[in-house]
Amino acid sequence: MSKKIVIIGGVAGGATAATRLRRLNETDQIILLEKGEYISFANCGLPYHVGGVIKERDNLLLQTVEGMHAQYDLDIRNFSEVTKINPETKSVTIYHHQTKETYEESYDQLILSTGAKAIVPPITGLATATNVFSLRNIPDMDQIQAYIKTQNVQTATVIGGGFIGLEMMENLVELGIDVQLVEMAPQVMPNVDFELAQQIHQQINLHGVNLILNDGLKEIQEAGKRLVLTSGQVLQSDLTILSIGVTPENTLAKEAGLTLGFRGGVKVDHHFQTSQKDIYAIGDMIEVTDFVTQEATHVPLAWPANRQGRLVADVLNGLPIHYPGTAGTSVAKVFELTIAATGNSERLLKQKGIDYQAIHLHPNSHAGYYPGASPIHLKLLFDASGKILGAQAIGTKGVEKRIDVIATAMRFGAKADELASIELSYAPPYSSAKDPVNLLGYTADNLLNQRVRTFQWHEVDALLEKQAFFLDIREEFELATGKLANPTWIPLNQLRQRLTELPKDKMIYVYCQVGQRGYNAARLLMAHGFEVKNLDGGYKTYKQAKYQLKLVTPKTPAVSTQTTNAPITNQPKAPMIELDACGLQCPGPILKVKQAIDQMEDGQQLKIVASDFGFSADIAAWCENTGNTLLSSDLTNNQVNVLIEKGQVGSSATPAMTEGVLRETKEGATMVVFSGEMDKVLASMIIASGAAAMGKDVTIFFTFWGLSALKKQRIKKSGLAKMFDMMLPKGAASLPISSMNMGGLGNKMIKHVMKQKNVESLPKMIEQANQLGVKFVACTMSMDIMGIEPAELYDFVEYGGVATYLGDSESANLNLFI
Repeated sequence: MSKKIVIIGGVAGGATAATRLRRLNETDQIILLEKGEYISFANCGLPYHVGGVIKERDNLLLQTVEGMHAQYDLDIRNFSEVTKINPETKSVTIYHHQTKETYEESYDQLILSTGAKAIVPPITGLATATNVFSLRNIPDMDQIQAYIKTQNVQTATVIGGGFIGLEMMENLVELGIDVQLVEMAPQVMPNVDFELAQQIHQQINLHGVNLILNDGLKEIQEAGKRLVLTSGQVLQSDLTILSIGVTPENTLAKEAGLTLGFRGGVKVDHHFQTSQKDIYAIGDMIEVTDFVTQEATHVPLAWPANRQGRLVADVLNGLPIHYPGTAGTSVAKVFELTIAATGNSERLLKQKGIDYQAIHLHPNSHAGYYPGASPIHLKLLFDASGKILGAQAIGTKGVEKRIDVIATAMRFGAKADELASIELSYAPPYSSAKDPVNLLGYTADNLLNQRVRTFQWHEVDALLEKQAFFLDIREEFELATGKLANPTWIPLNQLRQRLTELPKDKMIYVYCQVGQRGYNAARLLMAHGFEVKNLDGGYKTYKQAKYQLKLVTPKTPAVSTQTTNAPITNQPKAPMIELDACGLQCPGPILKVKQAIDQMEDGQQLKIVASDFGFSADIAAWCENTGNTLLSSDLTNNQVNVLIEKGQVGSSATPAMTEGVLRETKEGATMVVFSGEMDKVLASMIIASGAAAMGKDVTIFFTFWGLSALKKQRIKKSGLAKMFDMMLPKGAASLPISSMNMGGLGNKMIKHVMKQKNVESLPKMIEQANQLGVKFVACTMSMDIMGIEPAELYDFVEYGGVATYLGDSESANLNLFI
């Protein structure tokens, strides 16, 4: 006998349930009701379309009404909002937003998949704000994109450091917008513990984002342009994204009398049935069972919603199911970092009063001798029986792979020490003979069998205050990375011969850089009768946890902070390091160069390839001002190829090699021309020409609207570049004036007076300034944003970024911003 099954809500859970129901039964009438236009879309991809990473909007639309109806014979009704559930009559009340009609629809079985909604607290001034948005669906995304495109957004504020907040932060940075992120908690990404979150904080700072922790949004003023935080700090903001969190969308369920549970989630049994007969619920709106603790929780993630959608369809067709709960396995991208987790965090375990042990490891993503290896920071939590309670990882490569392995092991009941016995694929480009997951197993085995005792990074400060005995067993060169206060220092290879220097009447707290040598030292000391504990994760974990936030005033688009992993040796002539900086916007390539140079020896060479053609001037300025030597710089195949050597090597670079190197100026003059207004650019040329005539070396850095003054001709463009071209002046002769422009009449009046007084035109002044030796530098980042090509500009214009300007301003005694 066929049934009428009504589903409220599409996207992950509802759409999955509908299609599974049809595959299991061809005769049932299946009605899918969605209050919005889109029934199935990739909501996890919304921030990446805002940032332009996902280019095509249609790629986010997984299924259309027409497509699903044709393929599955479903009765799909979008723009249809259920306003009431009537359990007594087994019907729902529906309002159609296009026809404005209200009608009743009966059901035999009802599935609720209304998802979650953004938390929007009652903030003073929110109702009158015109620039504050949240992001949960396609219309939200469209509104944010339209606002950014039409309102000249320069500074954006993200409130909340969860998944969506961090993704929006990154994608706004990708658009070249200055971003500030406000989080009320002491850390972002609450599903990982503080010491791992600190690495995210550092990465956020490195990308020019001003991160504000332990603070919240108290009041919105000036229609959203002014934000007052709980601390009293005031932020200016052109655009604000509220990403405080989500809560179950339970309005219908609550009004229908369904029992609610954890954080307002609808309570369901192991078959997803609610407290009302024939009403089921799935997805972000329900309370679920924590797989680790078997306690009630709320996990608004895509995987559980999809899984539950399939299983509820099985239930309605009489098939047996087993759903043991949700471990909350998740992964996120924050700039170059990947962060993944499964199970409970240490913070949650403490809150629940669950005893546990913790392991921190810092293994490489693959064999260290194979190029490109990068560290993975791993954390494993387990109890005295070896039951795995949770795991977290952060790094650039192979992160989610390890967490997925651990999540699988947890699902099938593997103990922590049994991770050592999992046979994982190995080849040098992908892993090591002992995979990081195996290393966690070996370390857990040592702890569970009491072969070593450990202490944690968060215990160090209290132990230092008590004047505990710390033993540093690292090598001398490692001490430059930092050390704990007044430790006893005995390198590991000397420890056996110097045991008499150690006390036997007190606990010895031993540490190395990452924990492995500390374990070896602990075993040695224990064998000789000493009481000893090893710092889990070593000094590296402690140091990372102690990162201090920096007050950042972001001024440039996203930069990459990937570090090179080329080997550094102790040979007299270290090997050349190769660095790929392609695809990075200024000052990303310079940042990567600095990070590499910091790890190199004097005389060691660094070869860089970059796709930003302004990098050539930037690297020359950077080398001159940091005491490093530019050996060569050329442009091949639309890429800049540069070779530099750490330190000074005399006059090894030939004039040909150093072409374009910034000259050391004596009493030089530098200017930033930001304005695109004729009178201000005129003033710039007068001052620059006068300074050059007096013998000063002059550099003028043109950025954003000022670039219009350097145009000599128009070229054919398309897309946004064409739109910019239509809106911007076509050259110096077409610039407006700052006051009394009067639709261009003021421009003509000024030109007429200048001609009468025998004052050269602006284009002529620009050419004369060049003849006097004034250096014209166009900001390549601004050119890229505004779609300006080199072919449009004067032939004498050079191309560079912030390093070019700062390099010349170092020795200038005149610096103007116009």
